Amino acid sequence: MSIVTDIPAASPEAAQEHFQRRLSLETDCADVHEAMSAKSQDFVLLHVVGSREAFERRHVPGALHLPHREISEARISEWPRETLFVVYCAGPHCNGADRAALKIAELGWPVKIMIGGIAGWADEGYEFAHGPAGLGASA
Repeated sequence: MSIVTDIPAASPEAAQEHFQRRLSLETDCADVHEAMSAKSQDFVLLHVVGSREAFERRHVPGALHLPHREISEARISEWPRETLFVVYCAGPHCNGADRAALKIAELGWPVKIMIGGIAGWADEGYEFAHGPAGLGASA
């Protein structure tokens, strides 16, 4: 017996439930990039950390800047309740996307986190956008 099998694997049914739940809460950089490249973006992408200056230096193309601290019903009410928000932050070392996702869910909109964030986007070799875009926020 190895350390891998020391704890038995979950049943296929339990694994299916677990991974289905994870995928209902998360997406990744490759899937976001693919949707945007195929012009099939059916979500609003939010960059939820950092100052306006940091956003203008580097962000995922098509993202809107709305720091998690500024998310409110008034800020996102221009979108219908069925709008899916995909949020991202700096990367695995940052919990800004989690904070944003919690706020959006509490306000009643569907939400997913783009795991990896900016670090993941860079690791995949995808291009960044520069300059102002979208909602804006105070610096």
